[in-house]
Amino acid sequence: MWIFLAFLAVPLIEIGLFIKVGGLIGLWPTLGIVLLTAIIGTSLVRREGARAMNDLRDSLNELRDPSRPLAHGAMILVAGVLLLTPGFFTDAVGILLLIPGIRDWVMKHAASRVKVTRFEMGGAYRTNAYDNRRPNDPEILDAEEAEEMTHRQPPSDGPSGWTRH
Repeated sequence: MWIFLAFLAVPLIEIGLFIKVGGLIGLWPTLGIVLLTAIIGTSLVRREGARAMNDLRDSLNELRDPSRPLAHGAMILVAGVLLLTPGFFTDAVGILLLIPGIRDWVMKHAASRVKVTRFEMGGAYRTNAYDNRRPNDPEILDAEEAEEMTHRQPPSDGPSGWTRH
């Protein structure tokens, strides 16, 4: 429901702001500002995106949790879309999302509303958490504990009937 309201409210806000700003400064300066924010926004998104990509690469190389750089990268992508969308409201929100402190605040706010669940492939096959074998793996015998069989005993019930003796 809130997405529907956002899709309804944002264009109305943008139209109202275009009318107000256009009435104050005129048509061409208004269009110039919209074009200028798109150009500046593209440059800022490129710079912040490169920084987020480096942070992601560093976290993966150092085997750290990559969720923070991934979230920052996603918010930078959203900021880029908002900055390329014509309008003053979307430009303001896009510029705010390019500020790292604002992105951290948005992440904390979103994390408090998101439920994280764990998913593990193949977890149902294990009976022991320390047993890494799969169900069809051959059984491994410890050579020190195995008894050595030195002689074979003949079958006690005679031949099977399938062989001639």
